[in-house]
Amino acid sequence: MTNWAETITFDAAGLDRHIVNGALRGARNDTNIALIGRPRGTYSSDCQDPEDPDFKALLDTHDFGPFRATGIRPAVRVLQRIVDDIAAEKPAIHVLLRTAGMQCCRLVRGSSTSISNHSWGIAIDIKMGDQLDPPGDNHVQRGLIEIWPIFNRHGFYWGAAFPKEDSMHFEASDGLIRDWAAAGEFGAARQGPKQSISFGDRGPAVTGLQQALNRNLRTPIKEDGIFGKDTRAALVAFQSRMGLPPNGLVTQVVLSRLGILGGSV
Repeated sequence: MTNWAETITFDAAGLDRHIVNGALRGARNDTNIALIGRPRGTYSSDCQDPEDPDFKALLDTHDFGPFRATGIRPAVRVLQRIVDDIAAEKPAIHVLLRTAGMQCCRLVRGSSTSISNHSWGIAIDIKMGDQLDPPGDNHVQRGLIEIWPIFNRHGFYWGAAFPKEDSMHFEASDGLIRDWAAAGEFGAARQGPKQSISFGDRGPAVTGLQQALNRNLRTPIKEDGIFGKDTRAALVAFQSRMGLPPNGLVTQVVLSRLGILGGSV
């Protein structure tokens, strides 16, 4: 009998964790703030309740079958379809599905600036039975290997691709949030901010920006894939050096001056 909670390396699973999400991109802080709103005014590393009444009105506590969780309604609806597909395609794993949490207002672990997408109730941590997949060890549970493509095809981004691997984490992609907003899920239909790299973002695009900054500046910054205070300070320093407005914004001109081909990362 397969032990679905057993962890193995990504190499053993035949996966390159950095590219598993294809064109999907994790939901960005500025997209969520612009389209969903601010769940609360301040955040810490501890889980806190939302404060904003308009945001709280979007939440739904739902019984998914093998577990219960609270999230915003469009995320809950899609997650139920994902769980139903797992039940149909991977029944041995479906019965083991549990969660380590969905809606939880806090910062990204290890960051003092980036807000976790759990804050908006659009992310969920999945367990195999009572066993967590430990983050940051570059291993993944066998059960998660089987079900991540199902999450992906419904527009959920897999946290295995985060700079610090987090394989139990799945979240609505940036594109899915924009689709919900355009359909009026958060009130009047609206469009999100222009897609770029911005403060609070994390992922391979941010790592590429940090690497480019380190190639161009004498003082290196940590290439951790999180656009925090150090990355913004390095960006402002580079802009000043190039005679550009020192505003900490990643524009096409900035990317070009950094030597990033095509003006993107």
